[in-house]
Amino acid sequence: MEKRSALYALLVFGSLLALSFVFLYFLFSALEQKGEQGWGTGLGPKIGVVELTGAITDGKDVIGQLHELRKDNSIKAIVLRIDSPGGAVAPSQEIYRAVLRTKKDKKVVCSMGTVAASGGFYVASACDKIYASPGTITGSIGVISEFPHVNELMSLARVNVDTIKSAAMKDAGSPLRPMTDSERKFFQGFVDGVYEQFLDDVSTARKIPKETLRPLADGRILTGKQALEHHLVDELGNLEDALDGAAKLAGASGEPVPVFQKKPRGSMIGEILRGAVQGAVEGASPRGSIEVRDPRL
Repeated sequence: MEKRSALYALLVFGSLLALSFVFLYFLFSALEQKGEQGWGTGLGPKIGVVELTGAITDGKDVIGQLHELRKDNSIKAIVLRIDSPGGAVAPSQEIYRAVLRTKKDKKVVCSMGTVAASGGFYVASACDKIYASPGTITGSIGVISEFPHVNELMSLARVNVDTIKSAAMKDAGSPLRPMTDSERKFFQGFVDGVYEQFLDDVSTARKIPKETLRPLADGRILTGKQALEHHLVDELGNLEDALDGAAKLAGASGEPVPVFQKKPRGSMIGEILRGAVQGAVEGASPRGSIEVRDPRL
């Protein structure tokens, strides 16, 4: 009898727990809308707002949001709000190309926040028009790749490493030994090649001759006001100004209504588990040294 009661109680508890998860699932699904409307009367033209914040390490979320907005007939134009110091080369180039693709269907205006430098400026240059605040940190057109060395530290610890490799360049840039002259020349050429890609894309997008742009493209940062003087941005203004400008470029009248896009995410429990696993993997792997070796914008 006691066993039946315990089993019954367990079944009831399990059913209630399952119902709770179902309730939470639908609750979060209802809250996770495609976008959330910002300020405005709701009667003016809808302007999609995509936010690019922090270091650029992956472009898929921003690219996905741009794709959704360009296919949404209710969205008249798009503002790309950038607050990023730059990041990895390939994701910056991917987002740059996505902006160019989006411009075939809708006007895309950039609003620079606190900082839109290096890879952040790379992406911004693809937009139809760029707004920056006078004190925005921008520019920093250049490429960097750093190679830390721990061989002296390992010598102090009396640690030796034997390296077996298929060819001479397989461990080029290894932190376990000094870099050779030929390796330094190779990596310098590699970085110079990426830099020319950066320069070509900005020159094409901003319609500035490469030789006019090159003296400014030495890695220096500029204020928004300085960038305006050198035609790297088009107007000084904040997010509201960029929304007004986007609506005007689209030929729409009335007070713009910004529609902020949310980053796609999975379930709450899934995000927690994924974060825990990712943290454990990153902590146990040598990925940090790889990130340091890769060129960054």
